[in-house]
Amino acid sequence: MEDRISRINPETLHATPGYHHVTVVEAGRLAFLAGQCPLDRSGAVVGADDLMAQVDQVAANALAALAAVDAGPEDVVRSVIYVVSDDSAELAAVWRRFRASELAPAFTSASTLLGVAQLGFPGQRVELDLTAALPG
Repeated sequence: MEDRISRINPETLHATPGYHHVTVVEAGRLAFLAGQCPLDRSGAVVGADDLMAQVDQVAANALAALAAVDAGPEDVVRSVIYVVSDDSAELAAVWRRFRASELAPAFTSASTLLGVAQLGFPGQRVELDLTAALPG
């Protein structure tokens, strides 16, 4: 894996809280996951009043989507986290929760965390967009 994915933090850029500024993927196949939402298998929003429960459901859904293409969190080369919030403490809490989950290795690559006004489902507070470099 390390031969096909390189993660770089140039010395001329600021230090990061765990992600890398640049992720390079050698030639190969990529998987672009749809935004993973805090929905259970029936399509119901989980944790409408609990942001951390939503993060946990999104992480579980992302792990399932990665597994469907024989990939894992370590194969993720780009992540974008969307949070319905303009509170930097809340955004940081979401980042920490993802970094403490089984999905944590996904957030060592190029990553973006955004506060947004609204997401697609009523009560939805978080969504995760991932790109993975598929193994062999």
